Parts: sequence; structure tokens; C-alpha cells
Amino acid sequence: MKTFLTWVGVVASVPVALAGVGICMAWAPDRPVDTLKARWAPAPSKFIDINGMKAHVRDEGPRDDRLPIVLLHGTSASLHAWDGWVAALKERRRVIRVDMPGFGLTGPTPDGKYNIGIYTDFVARLMDQMGVEQAVVAGNSFGGYVAWKMAIDHPQRVSKLILIDAAGYYYKAQSMPIAFKLAQIPALKPLMANLLPRRMIESSVRNVYGDPSRVTPELIDRYYELTLREGNRAALRGRFAQSKGGEFEAQIKQVKQPTLIIWGGQDKLIPPDTADRFHKDIAGSRLAVFDGLGHVPHEEDPKGTVAAAQAFLAL
Repeated sequence: MKTFLTWVGVVASVPVALAGVGICMAWAPDRPVDTLKARWAPAPSKFIDINGMKAHVRDEGPRDDRLPIVLLHGTSASLHAWDGWVAALKERRRVIRVDMPGFGLTGPTPDGKYNIGIYTDFVARLMDQMGVEQAVVAGNSFGGYVAWKMAIDHPQRVSKLILIDAAGYYYKAQSMPIAFKLAQIPALKPLMANLLPRRMIESSVRNVYGDPSRVTPELIDRYYELTLREGNRAALRGRFAQSKGGEFEAQIKQVKQPTLIIWGGQDKLIPPDTADRFHKDIAGSRLAVFDGLGHVPHEEDPKGTVAAAQAFLAL
């Protein structure tokens, strides 16, 4: 009987032990930004003061370009998502990209505010700091939302728009990255503050690609490590709570700038029919759909998508 009870105790302890191992493997507290700079901010990266933040910026290409291109990434991404586009554009155009507040190496805002006005003001001040009066503004997902709102709130600063799987309308996602789902559950806040399974990041990145086989270990490393930047996980929760999709969708018809809409036909987060809504509401806009790509087509196939942008810009 004693032997039997001993074995019962051993068996009962196995799930607890496994859970402990799982927690240890997923244990990932915030990392200070200085510990991430060596890998993710080599030259030509620099940090400039914008609204109380040290914003991570890259400014490449000819400085005499009178109409630079400003690139805005989406939720939980970073300026690195534009690497392929910049490689193709920088020989002839000045290209400025930045880690948006709450993401990448820029990190959280000082006051914890993440409404859309915070972001449009941030982009305007970025342009001021870079000595840019007017630019072509391109944005993906939430960055696309900021781009078209910028074109409405600061129309004199935006000459042309490129919207890539842009947010802005109310929509129902076919599939949402698990990291986004968990960030919107308040009860999980204490748990998620120090836990981040790498597999969850991998699943989330694969979810937004049309062809998940294109997701490399290096890509997962980037998303994983930059999510760990001190304050970014809390900022993600704030961004979802304060910047609501569809809040200003009635304004989209006010966009007057020449606009190119690029969309991934396999986008499961923001449905492809949203592209048709943008195309209908923005007079004179052009639409390019890439059937095999997902929510981040500029990152998944930079060569194909930048060609559409170059044609639009008559490069």
C-alpha cells in the first residue's frame, strides 16, 4: 500500500513539474533597450528625441531628394520590416523609417497614451526633426491607419499615400495572431508581463504570412526580441485599448492625395474586401492585389510589392 501511494504521488507531481518546466522555458522578463541595440540598431540607425522618447530611426538615400518616402510599420513590427523596400528605393530616393511608439526600440510613450492622434503627431514631429516639409507616406496595417489619418489631419505634409493592408474600417478577422488575442485579455496582464513563449511569436508571425514557409528563424528572433524591449508588452495592450478600428472610417473619403492600395490576397487579419472599400472611398486610387501574400506583403515579398510602389511613384 505504501509503495502504491508513493507512485500515486509521483504521477500526480508530473503535471506540476511539467508546468514548472514550461514556465521556466517561457520566462522572459523585459529587456533594457541598451541590451538590444547592438543587434537591432547598427548603422545607419540613430536615436532622436521625439515627444519624450528616444525614437529609433533610419534615414537613407540622397539628402537632396525633395520628396522623401516615410515608411510606417504595423502593430508589433519594427522599421526592419521595410528592409527589402529600402534596399530597392534608397539608390534614388531618400527613405525614412522609424520604430513607432510602443514598438521596436523606440518603446513606450512617457504617458502611456496610444490614441491615433499620438501617432499622427509623432510622424509630423519626426518629419520636422528630419527637415522634411512634405513626403510620400506609406504604411502597413496600423501604420497604414496612421498614414491615411496623417493625410487628413496634416494634408500639407503628405503628397502621396501608399496603403498596405491598412487598418481603419471595422472588420472581422478570419484569423488573428494569438499574441494579439492574449494582449486584449486584461486578466492575463500579470502573467504576460514576464512570460513570452517563442513558439507563440512564431505562430503569430506565421499567421500573417500567406506562405508560412517564408518565416525564418532570424525573422522570429527579431519579432521575439523586440517584443521583449522594456515596456513594449504593456504598450501593446494600451494600443489595442486606445486605438479602435473604425473610429474614424467616415473620414477616409476625405483623402485627396494620389493613393496606391496594396493588399495580400491571403490576408486573414484584415480581409481583402477591405481593399475594395479603400479603393471605392478614395477617389482616383489605384489597387494592386497580390494573391499569394498575407497581411505583410511588403515584408513577405519586398521585390514584387516595391515594384508596384515604384510604378506608382514613376521611379
